[in-house]
Amino acid sequence: MGKTMEKGKSRAEGKAIICRIDRCLGCRSCELACAVAHSESQDIMKAILEEPKPKRRVRVESAGAHGLPLQCRHCENAPCIMVCPTEAMHRDSQRGPVLIDEARCIGCKLCMVVCPFGSISASADGKAVLKCDLCQKRLEAGEEPACVPACLTHALQFVDVEEYSKKKRKAAAERIVLPSSTWSAA
Repeated sequence: MGKTMEKGKSRAEGKAIICRIDRCLGCRSCELACAVAHSESQDIMKAILEEPKPKRRVRVESAGAHGLPLQCRHCENAPCIMVCPTEAMHRDSQRGPVLIDEARCIGCKLCMVVCPFGSISASADGKAVLKCDLCQKRLEAGEEPACVPACLTHALQFVDVEEYSKKKRKAAAERIVLPSSTWSAA
């Protein structure tokens, strides 16, 4: 299974799944792991026989020479939440993931239309919609979303957005600053 998550704080708050595109082979292991994680049995051999068939919430799309796994980005001002007439699309906290209450979903598909990433799909029976929930059950068990440990090249990572941004800023600054040996005394 995946790495154990930090204890004590909300497992998904302020976190996101990111993809290092240069590492993605387009193998679709993330899609399979997602479907199995959201299956009734949670077992690949049993999930194959389930009806309806388990559906993935991540899709690998071709991006030039690479693949790009796309799933809900849990947008800050999520248009799916704004258009949902039954408030089935919601957040449990301000910085938490966008979740769907399938019992309240009427299958109007307005969320599918407004999603800028096309990452919301209809359920097998068409009565509700499906989207990435960051594998809430796995997070509650202290594990990462299923797609992350399934990624053989570690292209997918589950990161704290603030910490990740901080590291990216530092790396950018280090690339920009000239090495001290090129500075000359005036």
